Amino acid sequence: MDVTQTTATTAAASAAASTSDASNKEISSDFETFLKMLTVQMQNQDPLNPVDSSDYAIQLATFSGVEQQVQTNDLLKGLTALMGTNGMAQMAGWVGKEARAPVAANFDGDPITLAPNPASIADRVQIVVSDAEGLEVERFEIPVSAEQVEWSGLDSNGYPRDLGLYSFEVVSFAGEEALAQDPVDVYSTITEVRSQGGETVLILEGGTAIAASQVSALRDPSL
Repeated sequence: MDVTQTTATTAAASAAASTSDASNKEISSDFETFLKMLTVQMQNQDPLNPVDSSDYAIQLATFSGVEQQVQTNDLLKGLTALMGTNGMAQMAGWVGKEARAPVAANFDGDPITLAPNPASIADRVQIVVSDAEGLEVERFEIPVSAEQVEWSGLDSNGYPRDLGLYSFEVVSFAGEEALAQDPVDVYSTITEVRSQGGETVLILEGGTAIAASQVSALRDPSL
């Protein structure tokens, strides 16, 4: 286990312990208040019609059950936080690698690798490129296969398009009929790993955030 993972795990454990300690102090304070109220109730009960001792037992049992439930909930929250941080620490090695996912990709002047998956019965396939505003900027034919293709990012005159985010869709045709239009997986560089709401989130170049579960492949851009 490396230093980063150890530090992250320790921090999560400390946070969970702090939460548990705070809850325990609150429960202890509430229990003292409960006992004081119960004592006052016993002191001021009607001597001719005293409260049945079983009623006190029920009240004590009820409070004990609530106390245990609160402690259990705090424990589960602590474990969830610890697991989320462990997952983030383990994925820290993903930073700098390229993740394959069906999201918009950041065009920085270099070609973008596309991984289309057209319909198996298609006889013609097109890639539709849209800018960050959702406007179509390009449409081109590709072979009917799941082979990866490179989008150069150049316009019809051979000049680079504006830098920024672009999304891609694959349109499958049978004759002139469009059978399906689906998002295309692209490879984007991972710049950061975060833990949000107990889930590990990856930040891609250009600022796009995706769940780690959306990644279908990783590759080292240096290879």
